[in-house]
Amino acid sequence: MKPTFDSNRKMLAHGFAAILLASALSIPVAGANNDGIVQSSGGAPHVSGGVGKDSIERLNALARDFNLKLVFALKSGNYVSDVKVTITDMAGKTLVDTISAGPWLMTKLPMGSYQIGATFAGQTIKRQVSISSATLRTIDLRWAGE
Repeated sequence: MKPTFDSNRKMLAHGFAAILLASALSIPVAGANNDGIVQSSGGAPHVSGGVGKDSIERLNALARDFNLKLVFALKSGNYVSDVKVTITDMAGKTLVDTISAGPWLMTKLPMGSYQIGATFAGQTIKRQVSISSATLRTIDLRWAGE
């Protein structure tokens, strides 16, 4: 049976509706390439990015929802991305396990003490941090070079 104009139009409309539904279900907070999309790998919500003016503006708009901001750079001052980040509580439970899409990563952690591990170009920096309020705390992590 040969498809008619009406059946082709219906199939196209259904396909378009499916695409719209799929994009609505992903509910991005902002931008493409996961920049500005709140994720949760391990239990704590987090977002990363910060490459370009638009990305920085999106992340600044989200900052009030987080209490820890990590900034990744070389000691020379150049920002870096693709940093492997793990954040664990003192009992060893992993709350964040991700790769940063840019030089900023923000997360919201419950009050307590945490171990941060950040790996870039095969070099890992470890820091301990205590979260005692909902106020955004910024930690700079800097590597010697690539």
